[in-house]
Amino acid sequence: MIGGSPWTRRALATAGILGLVFLTVPILVVIPMSFSSAKALTFPPPGFSLRWYDAFFGSPQWMDAMWTSTFVALISSVAALLLGGLAAYGLRRGSFAGRDWAEGNFMAPLIVPTIIVAIALYLGLAKIGLLGSLVGLVVAHTLLSVPLVMMVMGVAIREFDPRIEQVAWSLGASWRYTVWKVMLPNLAPSVFAAWTFAFIGSFDEVIVTSFIAGRYDTVPKKMFTELILEVNPTITAVATLLIGLTVLALAAVTVILARAGKLKQTIV
Repeated sequence: MIGGSPWTRRALATAGILGLVFLTVPILVVIPMSFSSAKALTFPPPGFSLRWYDAFFGSPQWMDAMWTSTFVALISSVAALLLGGLAAYGLRRGSFAGRDWAEGNFMAPLIVPTIIVAIALYLGLAKIGLLGSLVGLVVAHTLLSVPLVMMVMGVAIREFDPRIEQVAWSLGASWRYTVWKVMLPNLAPSVFAAWTFAFIGSFDEVIVTSFIAGRYDTVPKKMFTELILEVNPTITAVATLLIGLTVLALAAVTVILARAGKLKQTIV
């Protein structure tokens, strides 16, 4: 049993706090630097300025990268939600030989090092002529996002009482109608959470994108390229915007899931 003595609990709490500080300090440095009036990366900032945000929003190259990231993230997250949701339903409700193997295969992109996934996608997309194309980029991001969707939706479907579906079928409802009118309204918070994780995961992806995107730039890929060429303070503004997007998305997921949990407890 974990945490039997007070000293053990204090040691675990201290380790947790130190880990949180280690992860938070870089963020606390980057955000103030994005509002710096200096011409180079300087901490602490000598003055307040929005020049690097103006440089970001006024740059056609950064705006093109933002559009590409948003487009790819939207399309791939929706596709991953459909594919991952159907796969999660089949694995949770189905009973067939090799189900555990199939689930492990779906989760492989989360287990295998990203560089290996990138090389595999590079070779695969090259063989079918999609390497360096926008379609190939969407396909790759979809494959990377499907496991995230399956993790969230798999838990939600497992907790969803199958007797509710059986009642709908016994009253003459089709499978499609049952999913659309019975399951989705009850699983809506989890669906939103799964889509959000897929969207953020796609928007922030850089390793696979660098391998297969070709001439297309996403925001993370352009940030990586800019860091190789020169240390441009505009990157701090971009990083701050990405941090804000991630925090807002996770906060929305937390609020919606918390409200759904309270509503479920009230109904029960």
